[in-house]
Amino acid sequence: MKTPRDVSGPEAVQALLRLGFERRRQTGSHVILRKDSRTVVVPMHKPIKPGTLRGLIEQAGVDVETFGRAL
Repeated sequence: MKTPRDVSGPEAVQALLRLGFERRRQTGSHVILRKDSRTVVVPMHKPIKPGTLRGLIEQAGVDVETFGRAL
């Protein structure tokens, strides 16, 4: 599956929350999420660029299909 397009920061945060991540804090326009030892920093941009989104998915330790289903 290809990286989803037109995903905003709030949508990405919601998807990660559905995958079990916990919102820790927000610094400026970036939300920090944690699950176990994994930390993901999500920019609250509209939309998130595909390369950045791919990096977030990689940081989260999930595959693109799982992330796409959580959207």
